[in-house]
Amino acid sequence: MIELNLCYNNVMNDEIKKLTGKNKNDYEQVARHMINCADIELFKELVEKDSFLFDFIKQNVAKRLSEAVNSDNYRNLLCFLEVYSPTYEEFIISSLVEYSDESLTDEMLEKLEHGTVDEKTYAAKYFSFIQDPLAISILRNNAYIENEHLILNTAQALADFKDTESYSAALQKLNSKDEFEKLAAVKFLVAYCNKDAVPFILKAMKESSMSENIAGDLPYLENLFDLIDKYPEDGLIVINNIINGLGEILELSIVFDFDLYDVFDILIKNSDNSKVAVVLLNALEKFETLTENDEYLFDEDKETKDEIYEIKKLLSHQNKKELIKNINAELDESSPFVFTALEFSNDLYAIRELLKSNNQTIILKTVEVLKSLGNLDEPTKTVALLKVTDSNIKSIIRAL
Repeated sequence: MIELNLCYNNVMNDEIKKLTGKNKNDYEQVARHMINCADIELFKELVEKDSFLFDFIKQNVAKRLSEAVNSDNYRNLLCFLEVYSPTYEEFIISSLVEYSDESLTDEMLEKLEHGTVDEKTYAAKYFSFIQDPLAISILRNNAYIENEHLILNTAQALADFKDTESYSAALQKLNSKDEFEKLAAVKFLVAYCNKDAVPFILKAMKESSMSENIAGDLPYLENLFDLIDKYPEDGLIVINNIINGLGEILELSIVFDFDLYDVFDILIKNSDNSKVAVVLLNALEKFETLTENDEYLFDEDKETKDEIYEIKKLLSHQNKKELIKNINAELDESSPFVFTALEFSNDLYAIRELLKSNNQTIILKTVEVLKSLGNLDEPTKTVALLKVTDSNIKSIIRAL
């Protein structure tokens, strides 16, 4: 705490210290100044210091600024739209909505269409509350701009308008051959918050080369507990993809967002299921990797580090040999868990059977696993090469 306070004192100027402090006269004076004078520079500094402030302090600041807004100065908030802040968005937009009139709405329409990305993001939020139909077509045009905050606010606004056209268009984009367009559609649908889209997103995830990214968004629409309950196999695929992405593609803090400790605790009770066993083995290896390499946890806060270690502790109590015994049913080319199962199986007969697969990628993975187990000989390579027609895969196998 002493270290944090020293850091706080070093980075905060006097006005920000007063605004975030306990002296009522001080913080009311600074709040009135910021709003009355439209002090955008002070607001920028406040936003820049976001990471140094506890959540309850930021909530206090938002409340103090909100109380300084009145019918005479509310338009000064328009200056603050130059700097987007998820922390202070609610106070800014709720204040503008409270005093909204036709003139203000026209100005927000202009910002929605021609403003900066930050201004568009605030404006999209404004039209979640002010249902002006003129905003709909502009919101649709903003729906896939590469900014997650703008996508979120735009999708939520269109959902509030009950705009089925944009929802249907996003479902169509899930079939795109462009993986980034597909991922943008997922983000839109998750923000739109219609759970009817879940089966379509699951299908897109299973066909995507960015499956970890999609899996990392889906639980914000349908939580993992409900996914497992409603879509048992696909729910496990989502969890497996999340595990694969942790620390590389997905932020470690999602362990809290998705309640991963409780998710794994539930899965452990069903570890005799071959699919669950594969997922648990994958999770155990991942959390061992996360805790054994400083690069993964170095920049994480104490709460995240502690949770990662708690999850590792939970998983490490499992009998790894028993889990490995349970995964052979997934050593089948029809299983969506076959690649993960190959990583952990030591059943040479079951592994070699996959050389008969019609999936050339599975054959390549099988050969690589046999190589790692010290059981790849020339006759085995020949069998694999006879099944493979892809020249690139043939070259890799020959090189092993």
